[in-house]
Amino acid sequence: MNAEAPVHDGAADAPVRFDTKIAVLLREDLETWQRLNVTAFLVSGLGTQLPEVIGEPYEDADGVPYLPMFRQPVLVFEGTKETLTAAHSRALSRALPRALFTSDLFATGHDGANRAAVRAVGTDGLDLVGLAVYGPRNAVDKVLKGARMHP
Repeated sequence: MNAEAPVHDGAADAPVRFDTKIAVLLREDLETWQRLNVTAFLVSGLGTQLPEVIGEPYEDADGVPYLPMFRQPVLVFEGTKETLTAAHSRALSRALPRALFTSDLFATGHDGANRAAVRAVGTDGLDLVGLAVYGPRNAVDKVLKGARMHP
């Protein structure tokens, strides 16, 4: 998927409107620590497979380098278990890049166990607590139908 350049009016501090969207959808019944953990895990998946979402490295005034981050905002939404299931189905039908987090992953302790937990359950049986998607803005908006912005 090729990301087009963001649209802006040339002013250094002007708002930028991206043609693409990075979104995280969290199940509304998660505890605060779970929301933060799930969000961090989900967005890490997007950054590893979609180099176009990553901006340039940072450097402070003293020349100390810092890792690059996403080039655009990550929008966080919440919804019911049913909203998450529907969004997952829509993301699959649109073949959008996605990352998922299931409730089983709260009981695992490392990456291999995480993958095994997901692999053990069929698509329709996944107990989703989080989903990250990336793609054209309008397609991501359709995937997130019924979700609301996280407060």
